[in-house]
Amino acid sequence: MIPVNEPVISSEAKANINDALDTGWLSSAGPYVKKFEEEFAKLIGVKHAISVNTGTAALHVALLSLGIGEGDEVIVPAFTMAATYLAVIYTGAKPVFVDAECSVYNIDPNLIEAKITSRTKAILPVHIYGHPAEMDKIVALAKKHNLLVIEDAAEAHGALYHDKVVGGIGDIGCFSFYANKLITTGEGGMVVTNNDTFAIEAAKFKDLYHSPTKRFIHDKIGYNYRLTNLQAAVGLGELKHLKEYIAKKQAMATRYSQSLSEIKGIITPQTLPNVTNVYWMYAIRLTKDFPLTKDELRQKLLVNYKIDTRDFFYSPLDQPILKSYLSPQDVFPVTKLIAETGLYLPSGLAITNEQIDTVISAIRGLS
Repeated sequence: MIPVNEPVISSEAKANINDALDTGWLSSAGPYVKKFEEEFAKLIGVKHAISVNTGTAALHVALLSLGIGEGDEVIVPAFTMAATYLAVIYTGAKPVFVDAECSVYNIDPNLIEAKITSRTKAILPVHIYGHPAEMDKIVALAKKHNLLVIEDAAEAHGALYHDKVVGGIGDIGCFSFYANKLITTGEGGMVVTNNDTFAIEAAKFKDLYHSPTKRFIHDKIGYNYRLTNLQAAVGLGELKHLKEYIAKKQAMATRYSQSLSEIKGIITPQTLPNVTNVYWMYAIRLTKDFPLTKDELRQKLLVNYKIDTRDFFYSPLDQPILKSYLSPQDVFPVTKLIAETGLYLPSGLAITNEQIDTVISAIRGLS
């Protein structure tokens, strides 16, 4: 079986874990948590990094830290993983969906302004599959309408937009360290910001919102979203290899694209000018010129060749939990198209050139 994603765990991460075990620091009080936060803040180029236990928690904490809640609206991409809009719903706010653009699948900045209302408080772009969103346009719109910008960089560790590290461009940024991400802690996340007030609030919300004057007195409803010392030990070790991991992802994408772009009916990933795409996953789409549908190709790759793949994210219109948040006027034609025709191929950091060539050969044989 060629898995869709298999992580790489560095020797530094393993040594850190053993050290944490030997010292007995297992909980969130251990020293690796602070070290990981400090090094991650340096990577993004921000003043503050606040660790949490998942990427979803990072989004939830970020939204709470900005004061977003009941009656507010947050603009989110129609094409994204569910955690993005679920975090908005957790706060009591309403996610307002904007369709994707067709080249790199990020939120279409030209469609955002039409969705802004008096209740809109923030724009939440996602850097889909490791390709940065059009942040200049999004930030300009936010400034024009006095809105906040929350970056979902869960899939884009180390990606650059006009030489700026994504996650540190908006008012607050969020990362995931799930096992399939470029930097992993197994499960985990990070909130990053240059705003002192947002950072203080994030640190409180992720730790039950203890009163600063007396512990175990709680001023607001907080959450137990702490990252453990063991997880941070892994993350700190992995962080040392980020440049190496990005280079491997880019080499993987080049190897796939050189061969797959020659096959009729396959659309390979694009990268816009002035960005660094970190290719979290290698995502392709099929046109009518390909002899199989997306579902047929996935099934044949799995059954005939033991190659695992994944669907693209689904449209909000296909999500039962979102029915009450949508109106009859909500149509997302680009999201519908790419969801129906897109899949991503084995793309993990542990993938070998031989495995990539096996995938290419299998797809060529089915084309």
